[in-house]
Amino acid sequence: MSQDKEKDRLVLVTGASGYVGGRLVPALEERGVRVRCLARNPQYLAGRFYSDTEIVAGDVLNRDSLRVALEGVDTAYYLVHSMGSRANFEEQDRIGAQNFARVALQQGVRRIIYLGGLVGDSQLSSHLASRREVGAILSSEGPATLEFRASIIIGSGSLSFEMVRSLVNKLPIMVTPSWVRTPTQPIAIEDVIAYLIRGLDVEEGSAIFEIGGPQQVSYGGLMREYARQIGVRRLMIPVPFLSPRLSSLWLGLVTPLYARVGKKLIDSLRNETIVRDDGARERFPVRPLNVRQAMARALEEDREMAQIR
Repeated sequence: MSQDKEKDRLVLVTGASGYVGGRLVPALEERGVRVRCLARNPQYLAGRFYSDTEIVAGDVLNRDSLRVALEGVDTAYYLVHSMGSRANFEEQDRIGAQNFARVALQQGVRRIIYLGGLVGDSQLSSHLASRREVGAILSSEGPATLEFRASIIIGSGSLSFEMVRSLVNKLPIMVTPSWVRTPTQPIAIEDVIAYLIRGLDVEEGSAIFEIGGPQQVSYGGLMREYARQIGVRRLMIPVPFLSPRLSSLWLGLVTPLYARVGKKLIDSLRNETIVRDDGARERFPVRPLNVRQAMARALEEDREMAQIR
């Protein structure tokens, strides 16, 4: 798309204060897109983005605020989830998605781009079932919806990476529950952002794309790779069951924020999150980093941030 057309198109980003949204907005700004951010607490975004990026107060649970936020918007990124809430996150996510989809349709939004989770077909955890339900609501009740489904995201600050970091740094010997061996298909945060940006160029109707790196690896594999890259040795002793108590003890080693969300993720870790449809590789010119490269990039970013501080 030409630079002039980019400047004419207004893009809304929900969840701009979150991990993915906070990286997506600068990438959109660099592309020359007009950006509007929806935030429950706009003051948290003050000074983070370009001066001409608009920040509006709003909440997906408040339809009136969405009417203002979605006015004149061409494409809206839906990066909202309620897992950090102390309330029923599935119900909040359901209501938020319904509100957003219906108001977006009323306001003439052309497309919604949603980042969901890789899911199988049966026995889904409440977290993954909710992620799938949100995507279905957006596409059935709103404008054309482009849904990217991702597994573990590797990057400094991501929940999965910080859990791996905390466990490896603090436990020389780990008794590992069965979910540590569940296959996943991690993807670097840079590649997630690349897919989300490329989604702006899609012209067809609603579609689902599964995105992941080129390798399948377990959480245990990620821990071993992280340990290798920071130069430490860790002993893992497997147990043949899920062990919710052990998992809870592990989560006690991470920060309260990660622990609160992590408790709702533990049940999801029994589900394989691997790419079964290679449509994204065929449709988009994105060639994701492998696990070693993604982990090295996350550590490099850590060093860069330390120098800035």
